[in-house]
Amino acid sequence: MDTLTKPISAPRRRTTADTVYPILLLVSVTHLLNDMMQSVIPAVYPLLKAKFGFSFAQIGLITLVFQMTSSILQPFVGRYADRHPRPYSLAAGMCFTLAGLFALALAPGFAPILLAVALIGWGSSIFHPESSRVAQLASGGRKGLAQSIFQVGGNAGSAFGPLLAALVVIPYGQTSIMWFAPAALLAIGILLRIGNWYKRQLTAATAAPVTATTAAAELPRRKIRRALLILTMLVFSKYFYIACMTNYFTFFLMDKFAFSVQDAQYSLFAFLAASAAGTVIGGPLGDRIGRKYVIWGSILGAAPFALMLPYAGSGGAVALAILVGLIISSAFSAIVVYATDLMPGRVGMIAGLFFGLMFGLGGLGSAFFGWLADRTSIEFIFRVSALLPLMGIITGFLPDVERKR
Repeated sequence: MDTLTKPISAPRRRTTADTVYPILLLVSVTHLLNDMMQSVIPAVYPLLKAKFGFSFAQIGLITLVFQMTSSILQPFVGRYADRHPRPYSLAAGMCFTLAGLFALALAPGFAPILLAVALIGWGSSIFHPESSRVAQLASGGRKGLAQSIFQVGGNAGSAFGPLLAALVVIPYGQTSIMWFAPAALLAIGILLRIGNWYKRQLTAATAAPVTATTAAAELPRRKIRRALLILTMLVFSKYFYIACMTNYFTFFLMDKFAFSVQDAQYSLFAFLAASAAGTVIGGPLGDRIGRKYVIWGSILGAAPFALMLPYAGSGGAVALAILVGLIISSAFSAIVVYATDLMPGRVGMIAGLFFGLMFGLGGLGSAFFGWLADRTSIEFIFRVSALLPLMGIITGFLPDVERKR
């Protein structure tokens, strides 16, 4: 019998031969395409700000609408997917993204731009929970590795978005955003193929019950709730900081060092590319040494470099940003898998919750730092945000669930 017909969280030992790498690679590619299209939004902020005369607060509000539509629905979509999986919902969600791209390319003002980014956000809210379920179903028990493969696609897409925006959108203007439509069509085709595989696995696994992991069985509900609260606080510290970097690093370089728009976009690409590279490390390392220690070293380990960044020269600031991206990005895969181990059988809901937190907190962080930048300065918000990775110290209060297995 195919091992994929077993429950995802079954406690028996699996081998790497059980891991369905073609599906993991395909879902990673679609994650790349999805997040590449999403990352066009912050990448074109300098263009939109110059064209429409937006304030930093309006830029933050655009991000807030996008991130909130991406985040609020995700836990509900994930909870529904756990109970009633819909293999072809992935392709359907990508259709929202396609519509949002066209709307953003043609938007004549602030309100239409908000509607366009909301459409793209809705597509994201459908994509992430169900695709995380697919990744764990194809993991063969190596959930950290599977989550990293899935997540690295998203991080790579987030890195390529600003690069493509610098090469395509900035020179050719807002309407050139619709040139990303073929990427959405390609993603829809791949997701239909993934949906066919997913449907076969669901049919085969219908009668297989989901069993609790040893860690979840031994931990009382109170400790599980406390662990989830700590993970939420860690996601807050990580993605408030990431929001500042992703949305305002280009403005920081342009304001302090007189970078051109394209040079600033290339520097943002370097930071996001380093984040993608760091993601590859976190999941497999968590499988080997324990996810708690990866989370701890990732967030707290980035703090010294984040604290130095606002005071460095132009080359040093870019180099430190690359180091921060490489280190801090390894945490998210470990956080998601750690949380799904605490609540087995609710992969979609937990993935939706933490992806939703990632987007929602990122949106709130962008709006907050935009508001603060209008009242102080771009350099000041980087000094403030640099304190956030210090919150990584609270990882020490997480239970050592890996030792209980």
